Amino acid sequence: QLQLVESGGGLVQPGGSLNISCAASGLTLGDFAIGWFRQVPGKERETISCIGTRGIIVNYLDSVKGRFTISRDDARNTVYLQMADLKPEDTAVYNCAARYFYCDSGYDYWGQGTQVTVSS
Repeated sequence: QLQLVESGGGLVQPGGSLNISCAASGLTLGDFAIGWFRQVPGKERETISCIGTRGIIVNYLDSVKGRFTISRDDARNTVYLQMADLKPEDTAVYNCAARYFYCDSGYDYWGQGTQVTVSS
């Protein structure tokens, strides 16, 4: 059983930056690809990016390309999402999720999410 816990969300002003984290426990993080997702209540979940076990990054969401960066530190059992130049439309619940080895469809483990609110 892999457990994922997101942290670092909160209120940030437009144009600001935020770094959120996904801490893994229960199983070896190095065996999993980790994706970041976001969702506004009542809307479909968006896939932001994924980082595989060998550090290969796949970016999916055009609206955040160049502003959001995914990274991992397996020694700390943590995956990060660095967010810059935040916009009100970035407001959402941000989740991390895991699947074995490769970035692909179908994630098996999900965190509870952390709220990011971009507002002045």
